Amino acid sequence: MIPPKPEAAEGRGTVLRYARRFRRDLLSALPARLYRAWMADFRSPLLRSVLCNDPALVRLVLQDRPADFPKSDRLREGLAPLLGQSVFVTNGALWERQRRIIDPAFEGGRLRETFPAIRAAALAAARRMAAQAGAEIDVEPETSHAAADAIFRTLFSIPIEHDTAARVFAAFRAHQDAQPIVNLAALVPLPRWLPRFHGRRTRRTAAEIRGLIAGLVRDRAAEIAAGTAPDDLATKIMTTRDPVTGQRFSPAEMVDQVAIFFLAGHETSASALAWALWLLAAAPDWQDRVAAEARAVLTDDQPDFAAVSRLRTARAVFREAMRLYPPVPMMVRETTRPEHFRDRDLPRGTQVVLSPWHLHRHERLWDDPDGFDPGRWDTDNGRACARSAYIPFSAGQRVCPGAGFAMVEGPLMLALICRDLRLAPGATVPVPVARLTVRGQDGIMLRLDRRS
Repeated sequence: MIPPKPEAAEGRGTVLRYARRFRRDLLSALPARLYRAWMADFRSPLLRSVLCNDPALVRLVLQDRPADFPKSDRLREGLAPLLGQSVFVTNGALWERQRRIIDPAFEGGRLRETFPAIRAAALAAARRMAAQAGAEIDVEPETSHAAADAIFRTLFSIPIEHDTAARVFAAFRAHQDAQPIVNLAALVPLPRWLPRFHGRRTRRTAAEIRGLIAGLVRDRAAEIAAGTAPDDLATKIMTTRDPVTGQRFSPAEMVDQVAIFFLAGHETSASALAWALWLLAAAPDWQDRVAAEARAVLTDDQPDFAAVSRLRTARAVFREAMRLYPPVPMMVRETTRPEHFRDRDLPRGTQVVLSPWHLHRHERLWDDPDGFDPGRWDTDNGRACARSAYIPFSAGQRVCPGAGFAMVEGPLMLALICRDLRLAPGATVPVPVARLTVRGQDGIMLRLDRRS
């Protein structure tokens, strides 16, 4: 079975036409020619934008000259109610300061230190799904639950069953349902003084999430002051001083950062895991290989950190799922000076769109771009594209600091679930849509049965 892919739009459109399409779904709003084009140029009286699939241009923007292509302020327009001034949307000196404080929490042996929390979340997820054997379920709520559990355990040393964690999780699901991926201000350059209009539900759910996170931050600050705080990621970040200024994050700044950790570490992992499970359900031969590997490697009910490195098949499947369904389908940068891309002059302020969704399926780069083949990573084409055309975590100085965590969490959860359960596609084929992440339009349905 060819993995599902939304039908692309036909013809060209106006800014308002694209805005209407984007508010429904980003993926189907764009034309099919982008799966073959090296660059596409969109011009209107209000907006100049280029979408770049040329690996050389992607490398230029993300790795060679990232300071010349900061994140577009328009990206923040739709996410501002939830993320504030988080590291995901800032630029320049503020972003550099934030990364100097955040990065030490993800360096060195921290991944090994946090592995028990990731393992506990993975084991709990496998048990919850095993309890539903014999049923057809929407797997997205399950993977959202699992990823949120992992985030709360690694950040604040509390499981999802904790009252505040459960309330944040519920509010975040409501926020995603209410939030279009593109706010009108992201497409039309509105003056800064003009108020930004977000839906009432978007503002309400964002305020609820931030209020709950603020309570967690206050409680942790009190524990740090009393010397009773656990040695987890929140404690590490809140006690790290910027080596340049000597300052720590203020409580308000920490709320911003926790909001993006939750978005990046929860929503993206949940999306990738849900699609990986559906892909395995639709490819029983690969599913059996993951299950056999898991039974050989995960023989203990409490697998150790070294076991994850031996889950090579599960890792290849997870990488392939993020190729076909990159959780963050597009990234937006902005030119700070005139540029010349592929024989075209771009003025200052041009929006430069990098699309993992199109890059990962580019017909002139990948062999069998729309097919599910975890074995591709051992081929010459797969290895070459992995270096030049695979950016699920971005690349360069703005690469996701939690990438290593995701590549432990995802394969481990896949392996534990497939070890005990046989998966089959549900009655309906999922339709990918882009909201905050790539999800199923009406969920992702799977049939679960126990393995004999």
